[in-house]
Amino acid sequence: MADWDPTKPILEIEHLSISFFTRLREIPAVMDFSCTVMPGEAMGLVGESGCGKSTVALAVMRELGKNGKIVAGSIKFKGRDLTHMDDEGLRHIRGSEIAMIYQEPMASLNPAMKIGAQLAEVPMIHFGMAKEEAWKLARQIVADVRLPDPDRIINAYPHQLSGGQQQRIVIAMALMAKPALLILDEPTTALDVTVEAGIVDLVKELGKKYGTSMLFISHNLGLIMDVCDRICVMYSGEAVETGNVAQVFDKMRHPYTQALFRSIPLPGADKNSRPLISIPGNFPLPHERPPGCNFGPRCDYFHAGRCDATEVPMDAIPGDDRHASRCLRWAEIDWAAPPAARAVKEKSPIGRVVLKMEDLKKYYAVSSGAFGGGAKKVVKANETLSFEAREGETLAIVGESGCGKSTFAKVLMGLETATSGSIMLFDENVQSTPIQKRNTDTVSQVQMVFQNPFDTLNPSMSVGRQIIRALEIFKYGRSDAERQARMLELLDLVKLPRAFAERMPRQLSGGQKQRVGIARAFAGGAKVVVADEPVSALDVSVQAAVTDLLMDIQRENKTTLLFISHDLSIVRYLADRVMVMYLGHVVEMGSTDQVFQPPYHPYTEALLSAVPIADTKVIRKRIVLDGDIPSAMNPPPGCPFQTRCRWKSQVPGGLCEVEMPPVQELAGGHQIKCHLSAKILAEMEPVIKIAAE
Repeated sequence: MADWDPTKPILEIEHLSISFFTRLREIPAVMDFSCTVMPGEAMGLVGESGCGKSTVALAVMRELGKNGKIVAGSIKFKGRDLTHMDDEGLRHIRGSEIAMIYQEPMASLNPAMKIGAQLAEVPMIHFGMAKEEAWKLARQIVADVRLPDPDRIINAYPHQLSGGQQQRIVIAMALMAKPALLILDEPTTALDVTVEAGIVDLVKELGKKYGTSMLFISHNLGLIMDVCDRICVMYSGEAVETGNVAQVFDKMRHPYTQALFRSIPLPGADKNSRPLISIPGNFPLPHERPPGCNFGPRCDYFHAGRCDATEVPMDAIPGDDRHASRCLRWAEIDWAAPPAARAVKEKSPIGRVVLKMEDLKKYYAVSSGAFGGGAKKVVKANETLSFEAREGETLAIVGESGCGKSTFAKVLMGLETATSGSIMLFDENVQSTPIQKRNTDTVSQVQMVFQNPFDTLNPSMSVGRQIIRALEIFKYGRSDAERQARMLELLDLVKLPRAFAERMPRQLSGGQKQRVGIARAFAGGAKVVVADEPVSALDVSVQAAVTDLLMDIQRENKTTLLFISHDLSIVRYLADRVMVMYLGHVVEMGSTDQVFQPPYHPYTEALLSAVPIADTKVIRKRIVLDGDIPSAMNPPPGCPFQTRCRWKSQVPGGLCEVEMPPVQELAGGHQIKCHLSAKILAEMEPVIKIAAE
């Protein structure tokens, strides 16, 4: 590749079309896709699931499988066309010149090989490096990706590392050969925001250090803004808008890009006064795309007879930096006009206390030896949880994975029983009553909406039958006809067409499945609904529809919603009160306004600073936490957060390391569990500021 001119694009995709061939038909996955990545540039590919982002990445790697074929166009890497390259040529490029990082780190690591051996393999295979030298380089790169104690890590097996550490190893492996182009396919989706922030900073830093160009695939616009210089928005197999990040964010020229931004909870969105606007309709299936513009049937600016008459080309937007839009009307639309009047909702009144937890503890005994032998150790999943939730209130429970959020939900549901403490549900103590001993009323009053809608539906039962089954269990109605009628009402409640009662789960999209899960949760007239990350598996536009649906049902039924999440943007939009958990402890509790403004608990401050926000006017203070959450089996002495806290030096006498902090009561019922003095807390600065216009 010596003849390649470094002033030319490193990756040039032109008019690429990819189809998958099944026995029935050809399914066009990507059509007429073009994109250019210059040396050292980071390009973000954004769009909802199914739009073809990953297919483009796999086409660059030439890994489309048996059924996938490039049917038109070219992919040039350093001037050479990859679409016509033989296997031998590809083998030299893959892994050494172009490397790919996948979403699930464990899928890329061999569970039976030590980390060091897996890393050392790369230079040994690609450059014929000697084993000793390759191990030295492996140790160097482990230190580069900011992992603690590199000597221990290179001698560890993958299962001995946390998810964030595994992902760093996968990034290290991709960088071992110093590739010119790095493709990252949703590399942080499965990780906590604090870990994500560290990995995003790492990717940017390493990109600069090694001069690597990047193709970064994500559905999170905030992440794209943090990492990328340029962005390409995809919809239903086509690029619909491309340009530099600031121009596309602030001067979008495609209705789909605008609709995406209106459906994400940016600062200023409010569930009552400024609700999110979800995109109407559904994503078209690949073989059912409409004529003309693919986005036409869902677009506010659609012009019949024009937008659906011809294929729509990419149109350059004059005066901007390589900015283009696939819209016939981009020059006519008033992009500054506010959205059509949003339906302002009444704030639902907060009623009496329906759920009260006092000094709740949940410990697990686990054996330390293999096969159940060895000394028993105690995992302290929840430590003295105390809080109350009221009728019609949304209480958000926030924290990293491993902090005890889901354990607490299981105890409340009766799937686990508490070690000590009390849970009062409508004046009944249910703390030690497992679900099989709870009466039908109690079970129907507390229901759960799960994170993954795919796992919670029975694949062999129709949608209507699954809801009727729940009604039968809750002893609703006196006859099948009454249950049938109620099932159809529940479909209306979650805004699904009644015809869906006959459909099987496999015929539904992710958002539709989650709606069925919500309908089932409300089948018994639930008064308390525990929503465990209910929208994290869904696309941005579907998230807006599902969260607003939950709010509408809450207003109608006066439901108490316990919303477990690590996505603080949605929490700020939805919640009335927020409870922040760390290692089984509640470290901060207050109204949403109190928790999102200083004074903060040091952990809340770090959480807020880690959340990517897709708004160029927001200025964020960056606080990247070192290390992972300590093990609940071996918690640190003193304050559980002291091993990662940047404020520890402000507390005299090393108190944080020896003594559990007290709960400080601040103004208006705001509580913080911290040793910092009231004076220091009062002087804290906001983490998120909006820049002056």
